[in-house]
Amino acid sequence: MTTTPARTTTGALAGIRVVDLSRILGGPFCGQILGDHGADVLKIEPPQGDDTRTWGPPFRDGVASYYFGLNRNKRVMRLDLTTEPDREVLLALLADADVLVENFKTGTLEKWGLGYDALSARFPRLIHCRVSGFGADGPLGGLPGYDAAIQAMAGIMSINGEADGEPLRAGLPVVDMVTGLNAALGVLLALQERERSGRGQFVEAALYDSGLSLLHPHAANWFMSGKTPQRTGNAHPNIYPYDTVATATDPIFLAVGNDRQFRILCERLGLGALAEDERYATAGARSVNRATLKVELEARMRDVDGKTFADELAAAGVPCAPVLSVPDALQHPHTAHREMVVEMPGGYKGLGAPVKLSRTPATYRHAPLTEGDTFLPRES
Repeated sequence: MTTTPARTTTGALAGIRVVDLSRILGGPFCGQILGDHGADVLKIEPPQGDDTRTWGPPFRDGVASYYFGLNRNKRVMRLDLTTEPDREVLLALLADADVLVENFKTGTLEKWGLGYDALSARFPRLIHCRVSGFGADGPLGGLPGYDAAIQAMAGIMSINGEADGEPLRAGLPVVDMVTGLNAALGVLLALQERERSGRGQFVEAALYDSGLSLLHPHAANWFMSGKTPQRTGNAHPNIYPYDTVATATDPIFLAVGNDRQFRILCERLGLGALAEDERYATAGARSVNRATLKVELEARMRDVDGKTFADELAAAGVPCAPVLSVPDALQHPHTAHREMVVEMPGGYKGLGAPVKLSRTPATYRHAPLTEGDTFLPRES
């Protein structure tokens, strides 16, 4: 675990000022990414606070863990943007800002005179990033979007679950999170372009678009074959063995991607002849004959210890892993080595930044709920 004291950052985005008007997940996740890498992020919440403050249990001091997971490296102030005086406060903040992140329903900011056209005329260098459900126009334009609904609508649920089971939502808000990543990427692209043009622009990351973007390889398969993708449980639709397999102890996940890895797997199991069997000798044949191959592998693996065998296979160059619980994953020695759990004063503990930069690494300066009503002084 790593602890970084609060200080002026020298991160990759040092000197960039962000006003984060967003709430729930996609927008706040984007703001946290920017903050982790040095941006000075001021989160503006409505008088009642971000809705996710109530999304628990668990709670600490009346605020849910959900909120804590998305709002570090931000200072927080509250404004009622339905009132003219508080809108004036926001405009004063935007005069010193580089980036605005928001996820208001299309038309809301426009109604208050804070839409992109009005803001860009007043602040031509401002990058205005909107996280939306479906975008502003088109057949579904302006409708609100929610992670689970987009998982259903974008086809994700249709290919998630056991082959003979019902469609399932992924067990984490993957659409919201990838939308936040896309929003952060869009902001960085716009900041890079502003270095050439001197002008800001409108950046939009829509949940619908992001959900569709996750459909690889299922979209690619359908474009080529015309066959509707089906649920395959834990198994990959194109390659095998890329699946969970039972052992004498806990299941492990095999991620065999080529013939060499398959031969090593067979040798380690004492099944060398299996690698020469025409039903399994090539990747395409293994995918077609996956049902019988799984039976063959599990018949041998019922005598092996899962974790020990997974470690041996990984060391031999075959991608595989034990199936861990969330606590086991977060307490794994490599998680600590990669600094993927961070602690801050006041009892905060959260996931670390996954992007590692050699000269300007992420820093952790403000725990969630840190109050502030203006930007920090710019570094010289």
